[in-house]
Amino acid sequence: MDHSAHTYSVASNPVYYEHSPLHVLFAGESQTKPGHALGPKLYDYYLLHFVESGHGWFRTEQRTYHLSAGDCFLIHPGQLVSYVSDTDAPWRYRWSAFIGSEADRLIEEAGFGTDAPVFKAFGDSRIPQWIHAMQQTFYGRKASSHPASLGYLYLILAEAGEHLTEAAKLPGPDSQVRITVKQMIQYMSTQYAHPVSIEQMAASLGYNRAYLSRIFKKETGLSPVTYLLKLRIDKSRQLLRERPELSIEQVAASVGLPDALYFSRQFRRFYGQSPTEYRITVGK
Repeated sequence: MDHSAHTYSVASNPVYYEHSPLHVLFAGESQTKPGHALGPKLYDYYLLHFVESGHGWFRTEQRTYHLSAGDCFLIHPGQLVSYVSDTDAPWRYRWSAFIGSEADRLIEEAGFGTDAPVFKAFGDSRIPQWIHAMQQTFYGRKASSHPASLGYLYLILAEAGEHLTEAAKLPGPDSQVRITVKQMIQYMSTQYAHPVSIEQMAASLGYNRAYLSRIFKKETGLSPVTYLLKLRIDKSRQLLRERPELSIEQVAASVGLPDALYFSRQFRRFYGQSPTEYRITVGK
């Protein structure tokens, strides 16, 4: 390959970003020049790179990574980073930029934190194809390219989560405890709107309830019952603020607490006022 032949192309999402929960901003590809450097600089969006060939260095505020073909690295918003291409074997990479509150959640769930911004993909990884597909659909300038790009992004982050979850599985019982507690939190975060119980969660995860309660309390400081209740009350506060047309009974039912009297009592227990008083306060 002629490494002096620098190539660069990028395509932006034709759909304008208006603070949607998840939005792909652009996707691109480049065969960099030897020693090509970016940063140190900050970005205000996530920027994911997949290295297709060559070598380079990625520096975060915590450490420096030497990367090669098959490596992915993620730049987080607000993080001071720099990255530079090798002088002898400059890297070729593809990238995608995305943003939104849903992006924060997906990155966290994938384990793609600032302390783990890099992973080595499988040999048959489809991440570069998905980034390329994003770029091509943006070139089409159709409104449908927006949902299509989100689909590709979900696939990319799903694969990233597989790699990062495997890497996090350290030998010993403690790592399994942390994984189980994360599974419990995920279960409650997705099922809180239904009248689920801790017994149902234990059965779903295949563990004894007493064991789950013990490890959860040790890891989080709260019992599963209290955590689930607090999660429901916190979600209800959001509904009370954002959906004034809903009655207190409807809010309670929407967070998995069909007994409005019990809901109001627990709301006061956590926040020192009734749901109605809270709604009046935040509405002023």
